[in-house]
Amino acid sequence: MSNQVLASGCCAPLVAEPIEQDEAAGLARVFKALGDPIRVRLLSLIGAHTGGRVTGEGVCVCELTGAFTVTAPTISHHLKVLREAGLIDSRRRGTWVYYWIVPATLERLTGALALPDRQA
Repeated sequence: MSNQVLASGCCAPLVAEPIEQDEAAGLARVFKALGDPIRVRLLSLIGAHTGGRVTGEGVCVCELTGAFTVTAPTISHHLKVLREAGLIDSRRRGTWVYYWIVPATLERLTGALALPDRQA
């Protein structure tokens, strides 16, 4: 369900009108992925890295693991959760994996959390 988690085009603010069950489930999955401080920090580290904001370029996992006191397999697990939620994507190059953010998912989250325009 990676990049299709929010593929239904959930861009209307949550408080503008009720959303469908499928959209709610997709959003909940993304928010659940962000419910762990390590994953929030990983997303931040990836997005803050220049390569982490370029699709296909990415930041090497070797640059991420040193920022944490947990083991490499734990970091891999958290990256997998973020990837499955559609927040990041990756590509293997040789023995290393490179990760980058998926802007469309972040834009959909931003849209979902926005307040609707107020009518004057």
